[in-house]
Amino acid sequence: MTAPDATPDVRPFDALLLVSFGGPEKPEDVVPFLENVTRGRGIPKERLEEVGEHYFLFGGRSPINDQCRALLAAIREDLAGAGIDLPVYWGNRNWDPYLTDTLQQMAEDGISRAACFVTSAYSSWSSCRQYRENLWDAIEPLGGPAGSPVQLQKLRHYFNHPGFVEPNVDAVLAALAELPEDVRSDAHLVFVTHSIPTAMSATSGDPERDWEEGSAYVAQHLDVARTITARVAEETGTQHEMALTYCSRSGSPHVPWLEPDVNDHLTEIHAAGARAAVVIPVGFVSDHMEVVYDLDTEALATAKKIGLPAARAATAGTDQRFVAMVRDLLVERAALERGEEVAPAATGEIGPMWNVCPVGCCANPRAERPALCGRDTPASV
Repeated sequence: MTAPDATPDVRPFDALLLVSFGGPEKPEDVVPFLENVTRGRGIPKERLEEVGEHYFLFGGRSPINDQCRALLAAIREDLAGAGIDLPVYWGNRNWDPYLTDTLQQMAEDGISRAACFVTSAYSSWSSCRQYRENLWDAIEPLGGPAGSPVQLQKLRHYFNHPGFVEPNVDAVLAALAELPEDVRSDAHLVFVTHSIPTAMSATSGDPERDWEEGSAYVAQHLDVARTITARVAEETGTQHEMALTYCSRSGSPHVPWLEPDVNDHLTEIHAAGARAAVVIPVGFVSDHMEVVYDLDTEALATAKKIGLPAARAATAGTDQRFVAMVRDLLVERAALERGEEVAPAATGEIGPMWNVCPVGCCANPRAERPALCGRDTPASV
C-alpha cells in the first residue's frame, strides 16, 4: 500500500487540460464571441448585439477568462505542493485560447495522454456533450481519436464531490450571516442554474437510468441543493425552505425552457410571505457573466424592488477545497486507468458519476455529431 505522504501517482497521464467556455476580453470581441457561441442557429447580428449589451455593462469583458487564469494558477500550485510534476494547459470552446490551438501546442510539446477537467459540473448537451464534441473537433486536425499523438480522457462530473459541495455550504452560511438577524432563520435558499430547453433536459445523462423528473440535469442539481440545505441545517439548527430556479433563458419564446425563472420565484415567495432569501449560483463554478449580470444585477435588483432582503452566495472559484478536488479527480482517474480499485468521493443520493460517458448520453438536440470521451466515440474520423 502507498504511504500516506507519498507523491500521488498520476500515471498514465502526462498533462492536465483545463477546458472552459471562454469569453470576450474587450468590447470589439463581444459580437464575434457571441457568433461563435451561436454558430449554426441563424441568430441575426442585431439580436447578438442586443445580448451583447450585458457584456458592455461590464466594459465588454467577461470575467470568465480571468477566473480561468486564476484557477489555472491555483491548480498548478496545488499539484506542485503535492509533489506532482505535471504541465497544466488551458483551452476554450468559444474564445482564445481555443482548444484547437491548445491541442496543437500539446502535440508540439510531446504530450501523449491528458486528463480533461471541464468547468461545468453537470450532465446535459450544453454542459457536457458539447464540450466532448468540441474536443473531437480540436483533435481532428491532429489525426482524430485514433491517429492523434495526444489522447484525451475527461474527468467525471463533480457536482456532488465534497470539494465542490463544502465551499458552497460555507458560501451559503456566509450569505445568511449578511442578512438582518431578525429574518435570517426564515430565509429561503434559492438555488440557481442556467436554464436549458426542456427537450435538452429530457435527454441529459445516461438514457438507461431513471432520473428524478426525467432529467439528469435537474436531478443532479436537486441532489446537491438538498445536500447543501441539509448541511446548512446541521451547522445552524435551522431547516430552510429551498427551491431550484433558473436564469439566462434565451432562444425562441415558443420553445419551452426549464422554469421557474429566479426573478419570478423571488417575487412569488415574497408574495407568499417569505421574509428573506439567499441566492445560490450552484450551477456555476465561478462568477460567470450569468452570475454577475443575471444574479448580482437583475435578481438582487428584483429582490430590492419588492422589498425582500437578499444576499448572493459565493461560487467555489479558487477555494482550496475545490482546487484540491481537481487533483483528487485526476489521481482517482489515473488509478482507474492503471486498473486499481478506488473509492470515489461523493455526497448525496446519486453517488459518484461515470468516468466514460454512456452510449446516447446527453444527445445533441440538432444533429448527431461525434464526440470524444464516450463509449460511443467512433474509433476514427
